[in-house]
Amino acid sequence: MSSPTGPAGLPVRMPRPRQPGRHRRPEPLAAPEGAPALVLAVPGTPSAATRSLAEEVVSIARSELPGLDARIGYLDGDDAEFPTLQSVLTHTAQERTARYEQARAAGVDVKEPEGPVAVVVPLLAGPDSALLRVIRQAVMDSRVAADLTDVLGPHPLLAEALHVRLSEAGLARADRARLFTVATAADGIVLASVGGEEAVQAAGITGMLLAARLAVPVMAAALDQEGSIASVADQLRGSGSQNLALAPYLIGPEIDPGLIEEAAKEAGCAAAEALGPYPAIGKLALAKYTTALGIAPQQPQGAPTR
Repeated sequence: MSSPTGPAGLPVRMPRPRQPGRHRRPEPLAAPEGAPALVLAVPGTPSAATRSLAEEVVSIARSELPGLDARIGYLDGDDAEFPTLQSVLTHTAQERTARYEQARAAGVDVKEPEGPVAVVVPLLAGPDSALLRVIRQAVMDSRVAADLTDVLGPHPLLAEALHVRLSEAGLARADRARLFTVATAADGIVLASVGGEEAVQAAGITGMLLAARLAVPVMAAALDQEGSIASVADQLRGSGSQNLALAPYLIGPEIDPGLIEEAAKEAGCAAAEALGPYPAIGKLALAKYTTALGIAPQQPQGAPTR
């Protein structure tokens, strides 16, 4: 059997047929038809900055799952510029019912799917019982069938995000394997959370992952407990750390930004920015949604520690 030839009779490299197997790139997921909406529950006082952050998070989620119906509900919204979580859930349910009623009126034999109308994902890195009570109450008051997921952390991707924010502030090397130093790199990290002791314990898990990335001690403290930040800073200095940094274990909207600045003064150190719309936040919000619906076999994986 002859082989294909090119100019001057030289053989031509032909593409190999694509073979199935474990190295084959998986087909991208898409949102199932009629899937519930992902509703991001955003805490804190609404503002243009808060809206921009939330929109970036849902944009990341949509890019990861084409066809995703993602919406934003504010815990302290006003139903006009910043729709409340309760009103978003109610409107979502009304829209879905109307859509199926229109289909039936057009002669299409369809039934409104069973199951939740929406999956509510709190925009929180760690547990905050007070805020979660408000979210649960809003879901109940909406009288809409909606599932409420856990908060986003702890997770290796949040440790990665904290590392990036510290490196952006010049408080950590972007990659500790590279042979250069940062003059202001911290040798001890105060991981600042909100939500009381439960939040501190949860932050401590991500803190261990961050400590492994940076090879420096990391201790969690509570912004909303008097003396917690200063106490942890003293413990770190007592164990030999001299150049501390404060890393907010927060998305951003859940507290007044001034609290981070005050906490940094209390600890006597510089502070990184809050996590904000780091890509991992959108991916983790989507992972909570897909896991609740059983359409994602795996959680997103964190980058390997180097």
